Amino acid sequence: MKKYNFNAGPSVLPDVVLEAAAKAIIDFDGTGLSLLSISHRTPEFEAVLNEAQSLFKELLNIPDNYSVYFVGGGASTQFFHMPANFLGTKAGYVNTGVWTKKAIKEAKRYGEVKVLASSEDKNFTYIPKGFDIPADLDYLYICANNTIYGTEYKADINSPVPVIADMSSNILSRPIDVTKYAVIYGGAQKNLAPAGVTFVIVRDDMREKVVRELPIMMNVNTHIENNSMCNTPPVFPIYVLRETLKWMKAEGGLQVIYERNQKKAAMLYDEIDRNSLFKGTAEKEDRSAMNICFVMSEGNESLADEFMAFAKDRGMVGIKGHRLVGGFRASCYNACPVEAVEALVECMQEFEKLHK
Repeated sequence: MKKYNFNAGPSVLPDVVLEAAAKAIIDFDGTGLSLLSISHRTPEFEAVLNEAQSLFKELLNIPDNYSVYFVGGGASTQFFHMPANFLGTKAGYVNTGVWTKKAIKEAKRYGEVKVLASSEDKNFTYIPKGFDIPADLDYLYICANNTIYGTEYKADINSPVPVIADMSSNILSRPIDVTKYAVIYGGAQKNLAPAGVTFVIVRDDMREKVVRELPIMMNVNTHIENNSMCNTPPVFPIYVLRETLKWMKAEGGLQVIYERNQKKAAMLYDEIDRNSLFKGTAEKEDRSAMNICFVMSEGNESLADEFMAFAKDRGMVGIKGHRLVGGFRASCYNACPVEAVEALVECMQEFEKLHK
């Protein structure tokens, strides 16, 4: 039976990327050595790293006054790396769920944190808008896409202060204006690679704004100056990330990927809104294209376990909602094919017919 992977992360990767990675595990670039056991200092791997950085800049149209580096530790490590480097006095945070709450907790270790807006009053089902951004902040922090609650910023924020954004779950899913951001970072295990590597994009002027003496591995300048190789980088995930970026370019670039993502999201949201057994959980204007969250409609809550089993029998994998919110979640990242969403929609329609 064909499987359709909707896992929230680690998530689906393109078949061509998996095939390239599998071959490289046996013989990397004709070296006769496995990718898993080569030195990161070899010219062959340095070429992989440099190409990954170059493709990142090309696909996102990153200006020359930005650096891209790769590190381990996941986005959760960046929750404290960012304030450790840049929070001298006061920073502003927008609270849109679990990940920003964790980032806020870490930032409080380094300075004053102003929660400028929050959607907690409605269980994080919308993106706050129209809030004031004080000009005396060291930076403004947002999480661009919220995997647990299925909400997403649809436009880049205009801010009088530097913006730091966690884009773990929607990086390279849509065009953005990189110049609106001082720092963009994220774990790569949603749209780019297996777990183990984190990307960080830093505007050059921020390098002069590191506010305190830090351990070597916490300072952003360490990783920029050493081209991601102050210590042994996560070699295998960086290779897969490079292959994913090559795939994106071959597919036609970010605009093509964006249009495909919009098609998938519209298809599934339309079915959620049409189907009498289901309802969406996020406000319509803030619905994520990456993480589509829904529950059984009122009066049909008792059918949840039955639908989960029904969907599993038809090859749907990873559609159980996060434990904090329940329900269902279909993560439709870049490599999720349109056919998978069509199969899920058909599954939902079949289930509705059984209960009419």
